[in-house]
Amino acid sequence: MAFTHALVGALLAAPVVVYAPEAAVPAATAGIVGGLLPDADLFVGRHRRTLHFPVLGWALALPAVAAAVVVPTAATLSLAVFAVSFAVHAGTDALGAGDEIRPWERTSREAVYDHLRGRWIGPRYLIRYDGAPEDAVATAVLAAPVALFYPAPLPSVAAGCVALGVVYALVRRRLPPVVEEFVG
Repeated sequence: MAFTHALVGALLAAPVVVYAPEAAVPAATAGIVGGLLPDADLFVGRHRRTLHFPVLGWALALPAVAAAVVVPTAATLSLAVFAVSFAVHAGTDALGAGDEIRPWERTSREAVYDHLRGRWIGPRYLIRYDGAPEDAVATAVLAAPVALFYPAPLPSVAAGCVALGVVYALVRRRLPPVVEEFVG
């Protein structure tokens, strides 16, 4: 779910929090944005294909990390965390369910599109579906280090992600009829 992806992005800034704390907030914020951005394809294009790059995303991430290592500024560190978070998002989508509206029914064999090979990567169901109880638990676990070790306002963002993630998990299975009513 989006809150899990956001917190993974924030956690990817952990080396920045430790080694360049002055850049921690912008880097973690960039990680959050990078973790959320791929899901913008829910509104533009085909979800989990248009902005999801489980393999090719690393073509942006690895040079960004190299640049941050060579020239560690707030900007390069933030770009590196953003790019890695963007790439990780698509890969982690393959660990969950397919992209269907009722993923607990397991009707889709399409988790995320691999543009390099021109085919879909199938779902692995390590987290049964977005908003599953184990997804809410993952969100809480990921939030803990952010809440404990990151500078303000990131602990509040982590707490907000947990609160919203739990609410989403509580209503997730009730959402398909609502979405179908509004979207068709």
